[in-house]
Parts: sequence; C-alpha cells; structure tokens
Amino acid sequence: MWEHPLKIILIVLLAAMTISAAHAQSLPGGFVYLRDIDPTIIQDIRYATSNNFVGRPLAGYNAGECVVKREVGLRLKVVQQELAAQNLSLKMLDCYRPARASVDMVRWSQNGRETAAERRYNPTIPKTELFRLGYIASRSQHSTGAALDLTLVDLKADISTKIDPSKMYADCTAAAEARLPEGSVDMGTGYDCTDVKGHTAAPSINPDQRAWRKRLVAAMARQGFVNYSKEWWHFSLPGAGGAAYDFPIQPRH
Repeated sequence: MWEHPLKIILIVLLAAMTISAAHAQSLPGGFVYLRDIDPTIIQDIRYATSNNFVGRPLAGYNAGECVVKREVGLRLKVVQQELAAQNLSLKMLDCYRPARASVDMVRWSQNGRETAAERRYNPTIPKTELFRLGYIASRSQHSTGAALDLTLVDLKADISTKIDPSKMYADCTAAAEARLPEGSVDMGTGYDCTDVKGHTAAPSINPDQRAWRKRLVAAMARQGFVNYSKEWWHFSLPGAGGAAYDFPIQPRH
C-alpha cells in the first residue's frame, strides 16, 4: 500500500519520540544520568569496581554511571564550567547509591574478617566500629540522589598511573606516591579514608592539600552544596533529596 511521504515522516518521528520517552522514564523520581547533563565531568564510580574498601562491586552497582537528581546534575554542570576555566575538572566517585548497597556495606562491616587490603582504608579504626562512628549508615543520603562523593582533577597533570595489582600500597593516610593512585589532585588522603586525616579541616595535612580541599569546598558551596566534615569528598544539596530509592544502577543507553 502506498503511503504519503509526510505520513511516513510523522510515523518515524512518533516512533523516535516513543523510544526517547521510554529511555527518559527508565530512571524514576526525577533522576538523570550525569553524562546526559554534562559529559565533560570525569566519572570513576568506585563501588561498581573492586577498587574500594569492600574490595568488590557493591549490590545494585550494575554499571559505573553517576546517577543524580536533575537539579543536582544541573548545579554540577555550573561547577564544572567554573572549574574548566581553571584547567580543572570534577571527578565523581559516587552519586546515587541503591539502598541495598548501604545494607551490603553494613553486612561487610560485621562479617568478622578484616584483610590487609581493607585496612588500607581503615588504618586505625576497626571495621566493626565504622557504623557506630558514622562512616557507614544503613540509610544513606546517597540513596536520595542528592549526595555525592567527588574530587578534583588537574587537567594539566599526568594522571595516567594505573593500579599495579602486584604492588603493596601504603594505607590511605600515606603520601600520595605511596598509596593507591587516585588520578586526581593530592587531597591529603585517598578516597573513603576512615581516619581523622580524612576530616575536611584536619590539621595534619600540608598547606597544598589544605588549599585543594578549600578550593573544592568553595566551588561546591557556590552552588549550594554542603560538605560533610568527616569526609572531604562528601557533599549534599539540601532540599534536593527526599525518599531513599533502591533501583539498581544500569548501563546508560
């Protein structure tokens, strides 16, 4: 049967709109993939890999994608634009966290085992104490889509160093050249370092490290993000959260 060309075009457009809507609805509650807001922001979602304090991907992290509430993503885009003018970039380490991942963390902290690799992240605090001291929570702000873990990358620096599985790295409080490579500026500790040195205002870090932390906090604060004092890498956007979610992070299409 012959179809008018205009009718064919309309059918194709309608199909494309239907597919687009299906993709847009794949994330609930106003969530978006950060790459759809700003693909220039570097992502290294640690809990989708074995490069984290648990040593394996966490439950619900089926893809290394930063998922956030739309308002959060739009504000991060503004931060990134400001940093880009200084040859810097944000680097996302964790964004939305499925509630099941928080439960996974709590179970890990209570499993009765503690390996040398795990101690790199917790050099002075037993893992059984992490929940009581507020480093691990059964309900995380991350599950609302309004909390983030991130750092800064100097775009002029060489960040190509990869993790050597055969190397015995020092703990997260050691000098940058001795601990696990972060691919970012030297903030004084590695990411997820449960130690007083990881506190944002820790007095034990050097002036350059302190300057980087202040620079990150200031850049985020200009867009309304608040830092958590025990973790220089953790920020949240007041009022943008709400209910906690438990949908898994899937690959972006």
